[in-house]
Amino acid sequence: MIDRAALADFLRTRREALQPEDVGLPRGARRRTRGLRREEAAALSHMSTDYYARLERERGPQPSEQMLASIAQGLHLSRAERDHLFHLAGHVPSEHGLGGEHISPGLLRVLDRLDDTPAEVVTELGETLRQSRLGLALMGDAALRRGPMRSLGYRWFVDPASRSLYLPDDHAFLSRLFASGLREIVGRRGPGSRAAGLAEDLLRRSEEFRELWARHEVGLRPADTKHFLHPTVGEIEVHCQTLIDPGTSHSLLVYTAAPGSESAEKLRLLAVVGPTVPA
Repeated sequence: MIDRAALADFLRTRREALQPEDVGLPRGARRRTRGLRREEAAALSHMSTDYYARLERERGPQPSEQMLASIAQGLHLSRAERDHLFHLAGHVPSEHGLGGEHISPGLLRVLDRLDDTPAEVVTELGETLRQSRLGLALMGDAALRRGPMRSLGYRWFVDPASRSLYLPDDHAFLSRLFASGLREIVGRRGPGSRAAGLAEDLLRRSEEFRELWARHEVGLRPADTKHFLHPTVGEIEVHCQTLIDPGTSHSLLVYTAAPGSESAEKLRLLAVVGPTVPA
């Protein structure tokens, strides 16, 4: 059963413990609120202010597991705090381990400070969990994707439109890279894993994937320099730095352009025009 009073107290204390700068928000000159405002916590959790406020007022329906996961991420909860939140709301938290979608608070704090840089947190299956503002402008809003289509490697083989963001000369290598990477993950996670499920689905749907899978190619790694073909500003060359969280298998990818380069200027333009890449 949901413990509404304890849930409300827990949410309030965790919200008030966060400062705007902790989550990449401006503090403002006249700010008097202790910690985050309710509307800020709601926005970070991708829900309406009314819905979030009702939880802190011990009202409203029992939140779903999806809602709780979103709140846990928005409030930068640790794994233990996330599990506690689930218990208070009357749910059994998912088991810990690699491959989950809960981003560690430390990795989130780094991402929150990269608002003016394209960056994203991705799973080992290439599912984007969170993006910086400029990352969203460069690569499109990943939050709009559902199911297997959240994985870039999966989309690559079943949705031709997903390749439009990359130079045609790079397509052949990227196909090999995604097939090779998925084979390595299936090897680590084993049959019955989500990775194995994606591979089985792709074997049914994509002739190109079947041909590459039959090669048993492993060990390919992406180039440090990446080229995006953006529909608004054209080709952008960036250097990719990767920070890996070994506790979750998540990676923080940060894309930077050489100072003074044409690509750097195009990223500055994207910061102004905002997202124009379709999901």
